[in-house]
Amino acid sequence: MYQSITIVGRVGQDPEMRYTGGNAVTNFSVATDRQYTDANGERVKETTWFRVSVWGKQAEACNSYVSKGKFVLVEGRLQCDPKTGGPR
Repeated sequence: MYQSITIVGRVGQDPEMRYTGGNAVTNFSVATDRQYTDANGERVKETTWFRVSVWGKQAEACNSYVSKGKFVLVEGRLQCDPKTGGPR
């Protein structure tokens, strides 16, 4: 089976890059917004945060070009947290 997720939003904080066993890893968060009108006619704004990890050469590129507040499109897969079973 194949799973894919596409996230489009703004970067919440500057990326943090580190090396694990010689491989580059960059982590950053992305906020996505959704606006809608509820049953009472009031506008509701909903924000969902995603933590993103990028590996290898893409991690180095993200560390160079991505910064807080920039609009990004991220495509990848969700990884389940073994402890809670939720997305990770």
